[in-house]
Amino acid sequence: MRTCGVLMHITSLPSPYGVGTLGSEAYKFVDFLKKAGQTYWQILPVGPTGFGDSPYQSYSAFAGNPMLIDIDELIKAGLVSEDDKDLKILAEKKEFADFGQMFSFKRLILAKAHAAFTANADSEQMYLFGKFCRKNAWWLDDYAMFMSMKYFFKQVMWTEWADSYRLRDPQTLAKYAEEHGVDIDCWKFMQFLFFRQYKDLKKYANKRGISIYGDMPIYVSMDSSDIWANPEMFMLDSDRKPTKVAGCPPDDFSPTGQLWGNPLYDWDYMDKNNYKWWIKRVQYSAKLFDLTRIDHFRGFESFYAIPAGDKTAEHGEWLQGPSMKLFSAIKADLGDVKLVAEDLGFLTDEVKAMLKAAGYPGMNVLEFGFGGEDSSYLPHNYVKNSVVYIGTHDNETALGWYLAQDKAGKKRIRKYLGLDKSASDSKVVRELIRCAYASVSENCVIQMQDWLCLDNSARMNIPSTIGGGNWAWRMDKDACTKELAKAMKKMAKTYFRKVPKGE
Repeated sequence: MRTCGVLMHITSLPSPYGVGTLGSEAYKFVDFLKKAGQTYWQILPVGPTGFGDSPYQSYSAFAGNPMLIDIDELIKAGLVSEDDKDLKILAEKKEFADFGQMFSFKRLILAKAHAAFTANADSEQMYLFGKFCRKNAWWLDDYAMFMSMKYFFKQVMWTEWADSYRLRDPQTLAKYAEEHGVDIDCWKFMQFLFFRQYKDLKKYANKRGISIYGDMPIYVSMDSSDIWANPEMFMLDSDRKPTKVAGCPPDDFSPTGQLWGNPLYDWDYMDKNNYKWWIKRVQYSAKLFDLTRIDHFRGFESFYAIPAGDKTAEHGEWLQGPSMKLFSAIKADLGDVKLVAEDLGFLTDEVKAMLKAAGYPGMNVLEFGFGGEDSSYLPHNYVKNSVVYIGTHDNETALGWYLAQDKAGKKRIRKYLGLDKSASDSKVVRELIRCAYASVSENCVIQMQDWLCLDNSARMNIPSTIGGGNWAWRMDKDACTKELAKAMKKMAKTYFRKVPKGE
């Protein structure tokens, strides 16, 4: 079935609290997507973010981001007082989020909500909280203690904690839990609030024919409860320091390569345990999202391993990944799970064979297709079992990308789109969208920035950089107009892409 959707992270929604949340604006956006004839709302990873605010560097592979909890919903529930309204410290129309300032503010609010809940919740509410904690104890207990300790140790990485905490001495952990039980419970309560609000939003979206298309990073952050609690699953030495880390080798775009720094999995250990952790992770994502994109899919066939401590990615080596052994184990345990493989970049024959054997849709990015006379990233080379984008969160906006082309590049793009040199920049962007919609790819996803024809000041992320506005773009409150919804719906119908019922 041919479908279409919009890529925009929750943090990019308008909000009086300086960062998008799971509140009223998210519901309004779902209503807009339905009117616009869309099927998918693609979001980025929803885990709690650490240094650099990247959704791909999370404190947990399973937790939700407390930043996304909507405060107005807490006020309605009586957990936060109306008097706290004056904590709307950032202007509603501010274009970019200030994550550091907002989390300091939000922790205070969420701590107040936890105290109010503990003091006033009735037996049913306490039962639901307890049930949530018991059901998710397999990851929640470690995460809540990890976050409590992280703030106890002034937010330094867990590798810098005192040995008894870093190495998880049982007596030390038991004593800490006894002395800091309220704080640990507060971190669990934040997760309870997040997942309650998230599931309510997802239920609302699904009832209106909108599916949530989520994202699952391949790697986890070194500064995470996952590695602190499960060091045996990763390439660490006896002191729990990484021996090799993740990245990409040098290429024409990055002469020293990309040094991501994430610890690598010990796939031999995971194989001996029949990939239980990965199966749990995929199962968890399948419940959280209607469709899940697996980031850096080629890393499952072989992965680039850089010696820990190197300052660049120039001296890494390719090591063998689990390939189809992992995906066969997932299918054997979970059946057919709706996944999309992020298969961008240079792909070997082995990676292509793995993707074919797995059967997951791959990805096409139009912006990659105009570097020469022919490219597999141009629509005439697509296959049906794929998702097409103009660009993803890691790329320039369509307008920014086009404006950055030289004269020959712009001519090549206009020629492919059937436009002459009189075509306006906005016309080029709209025709790029049309080109993606008309393609054979069964799913077409367009960044919201491209529907709004915004330049690179609205770019979501520049890979391998920290700060500089990464992850901070927010949509204007008045951006989702009736006229835009009508144009999007017309595009969907013109190219026979599914439109939600009632629209």
